[in-house]
Amino acid sequence: MALRNAVLAALLEGEASGYDLAKGFDASVANFWMATPQQLYRELDRMESDGLIEARVVQQERRPNKRLFSLTDAGYAALRSFTAEPPRPSAIRDELLVKVQAVDAGDAEAVRASIAERLEWARAKLARYDRLRTRLLDGRTEDDFLAGAERVGPYLTLMRGRAFEQENIRWAERALAVLERRAHHFT
Repeated sequence: MALRNAVLAALLEGEASGYDLAKGFDASVANFWMATPQQLYRELDRMESDGLIEARVVQQERRPNKRLFSLTDAGYAALRSFTAEPPRPSAIRDELLVKVQAVDAGDAEAVRASIAERLEWARAKLARYDRLRTRLLDGRTEDDFLAGAERVGPYLTLMRGRAFEQENIRWAERALAVLERRAHHFT
C-alpha cells in the first residue's frame, strides 16, 4: 500500500492541513501505517500535482499561511479503486524479534530491557487508543455507536490497533517471564 492511500483515507474525515494530517496519523492511522511528517508533506505535494487532492490557502496573522487539503473527485475515485483491489499479505518486520531470536547467544539483559520498553510502549499506546475509543463512543454502547455512525472505518481500525497492542502486551509479559525463569535457572 502506498502512503497516498492512507492520506486519501485520512482526508475522508474532511479538509485538513499537513500538520493536522500528521497529528491525525499519530492519533489514528499510526496503528496500521507509519509516516514521518516529511514523507507526508512530500506525498501531499505529489498528490496535489496528480489531481487527487486540492489545497486552499488560509491567511493567518502572526503565522505562515497554511494550506488545507481536501479530496477531489479523482481522489475519491482512487480510493474506490484502491478498496476494490485485494490487499497484499502483510509481514512482520520487527528488529526486536530478531534480537529475541538471538537472545541465547546475545546480551540477554539488553534484550529483556528492550522487551520491557516495548511493553511500556504498548501499554501507553493502548491507553491512548482507549481514550480515543471513549471519545468516539461518547457515552454510547458500541452497538449504538455503530448503528448511527456516519463512518465505521475509523472505529474498526481503532479496534484492530487496540487488539494489536493487547497482544503485544500479552506477548511481552510472557516473554519477560520466560527469560526471567531462564536467568534464574542458569545462575
